[in-house]
Amino acid sequence: MNFVFLSPNFPKTYYHFTQGLRNNGVTTLGIGDEPYDQLSQECRDSLVEYYKVSSLENYDEVYRAVAFFAFKYGRIDWLESNNEYWLLRDAQLRTDFNINTGLKNDNIDGIKYKSKMKEYYAKAGVPTARYHLVSTLEKGLAFVKEAGYPVIVKPDNGVGAAATYKLKNEHELRNFYADLPKVQYIMEEFINGAIVSYDGICDSNRDIIFETCHFFTESVMDVVNKGLELCYYSGKQIPADLKDAGRRTIKAFESNSRFFHCEFFVLKEDKEGLGKKGDIFGLEVNMRPPGGYTPDMMNYANDIDVYQIWADMVCYDKGNFDPEKRPYSCAYASQRKGKAYVHNRDEIFGKYHQNIVVYEEMPEVLADAMGNHAYMARFETEEEMFAFVDFVVRKKEG
Repeated sequence: MNFVFLSPNFPKTYYHFTQGLRNNGVTTLGIGDEPYDQLSQECRDSLVEYYKVSSLENYDEVYRAVAFFAFKYGRIDWLESNNEYWLLRDAQLRTDFNINTGLKNDNIDGIKYKSKMKEYYAKAGVPTARYHLVSTLEKGLAFVKEAGYPVIVKPDNGVGAAATYKLKNEHELRNFYADLPKVQYIMEEFINGAIVSYDGICDSNRDIIFETCHFFTESVMDVVNKGLELCYYSGKQIPADLKDAGRRTIKAFESNSRFFHCEFFVLKEDKEGLGKKGDIFGLEVNMRPPGGYTPDMMNYANDIDVYQIWADMVCYDKGNFDPEKRPYSCAYASQRKGKAYVHNRDEIFGKYHQNIVVYEEMPEVLADAMGNHAYMARFETEEEMFAFVDFVVRKKEG
């Protein structure tokens, strides 16, 4: 099997995907813009060959790289980046090279455009927030008259919480329309809900191979726009209603043979015309691994290797692990530069050195959403885990 992987070096843990494939005897072919001698040794060892382009944004260069690999090694069986930013690029390359093991241009919209996701959620029987595609101020005012303030505006085709805003009144709404972005935006009613995600890997029939869930203390939008600390954790048990909604969602979307990250709201209060406290609403889907080091959190929480499970799905359409083994709760907690915290890094390590599995100073490209100083730790009980998160993020008074 010939597998082309785009950007195997970023995020830096992504070489584990090609490593898992190579463990299974796959011909792993990487394309990236990092010089070969600057790749980590682990990344180099995971690849049969690497093709450097000056920029992954340059489609002609990337196309030529895939064409070179096809000429040298034969037909390309798989092409993937596992990265939301490159989903459209992946689909275009699969279309141009007739690679049938992933989404092509004719079926990519449902997992890339937030407005299209609504249709698939409806197919799954999962309700979503009311919305409209941003056009004129008059139509925006009409939507707000129906849904009420605040409303959320964000790019219809966007990555994470980039350029996402909450408009709380007509003054802010008019200011938004006065300087309307040049890309298509979607406007949604605001849902006062806790964010949870249903994450995992499915096979070619959209049956679940591996599943887990994560609970977020703040929305990524607020983390980015308000400079909050990102804190979230993996649950030992998946709530039954979340598992049901998640599995129906995966069956409805174009999600064959993929990692998935499905985001939901759980209503914190009754809302007229929407639902009751505790109801689950679809937020958006990402048919790729959850961001940052969340795949590593899955590993630490479950004592597994999700990268190898994914590679086994690619090669054998199944995973090899014990699905009943879920010994830990694993938490991610971050600190930001310029804020005064009660506890510094030495104190955090002094108290929790036996539990901390990852510490990372995040690259600037990820820091807005992930924080500057990231700690990941695992615990046998949720009480211990919550105490750790509080210890990391607690700020000095005044």
